[in-house]
Amino acid sequence: MKRISLEEVLKPYLNESYEEQYRRILHLLDTGQIKPVKASGTNGKSPALYRQYWLAEKKEDYKELREELDYQLVPLISVDYYLAHPQAYEQDREWVLMLNAYLKNKQGLLEHQESANERSFEIWNREKFLTKEQGKKILKRCGIEPERLNIYGTTEPLAYYSYTRTVPQNLLILENKDTFYSMRRHLLEGQKEILGVPVGTLIYGAGKAIWKSFQDFDLCVEPYMKAEGNKIYYFGDLDYEGIRIFESLQALCQESREIEPFVPAYAAMLGKAEQAGRLPDTKEQQNRNIKKAFFSYFTPEQVEKMRKILEAGKYIPQEILNIADF
Repeated sequence: MKRISLEEVLKPYLNESYEEQYRRILHLLDTGQIKPVKASGTNGKSPALYRQYWLAEKKEDYKELREELDYQLVPLISVDYYLAHPQAYEQDREWVLMLNAYLKNKQGLLEHQESANERSFEIWNREKFLTKEQGKKILKRCGIEPERLNIYGTTEPLAYYSYTRTVPQNLLILENKDTFYSMRRHLLEGQKEILGVPVGTLIYGAGKAIWKSFQDFDLCVEPYMKAEGNKIYYFGDLDYEGIRIFESLQALCQESREIEPFVPAYAAMLGKAEQAGRLPDTKEQQNRNIKKAFFSYFTPEQVEKMRKILEAGKYIPQEILNIADF
């Protein structure tokens, strides 16, 4: 309850006589809209009124909203949550009714898959309502899974360079930008091979971003890149993080396509590392949870050299190789 003064209660009736104001207070007391704070004392007038009152909270009547939930929403929308929480429905009502109108009049549009932002605008006239606003909460309260809207997520398009679109071909994913540009320049200069392996397309992986990109691989690449017979290789830093990026990407794609480490590049890294004499320290807080998948592609001698480097707290960056090495 809210505590208010006699003056606040009488504010709408300041132009009335005290007798009329007194009757107003009695009516509010009789109807339970206010209760006196007896400890506040009286105003010293006759008849006396208490100086302060408790203002009773209004009880909301959700009858009309409950009837709307029961009789006006399509069966696809579950009303259980909102019947139990009518105050939430009062807040969400605008968005629920827009969803209801869409499902009632345009449900046929769900036969065609659309991006989350496109569908969001189609239903609520707000393109980010599903991804960044209340959309997911509204759907959950309505008992509708986002997949029911036949949507797909979108990522930043893959950055890649195609030397040739002939198939089958080798595609090479590169963890870092510098190596991508160096190898691209190598191919632009007329070379058809990288470290003795023909490469038709270079893909910039941008570290862990490649995981999300490859979830939408079939949506964001040209048809030739998905052609049967193509081989996909990965080349990144020789550290725990780089190995984990490869192993996670390989696991992600194991049912649809095979991905292997680009062995010639890692072998070249090891060769130059022996000449370098000093290697940088492994970056702090790297996730060292790697498995055996990466090492299974190398000879026992190469694996031993890699493990010694990693266990010594060192790593080999991709940038140890440059255009003269390709």
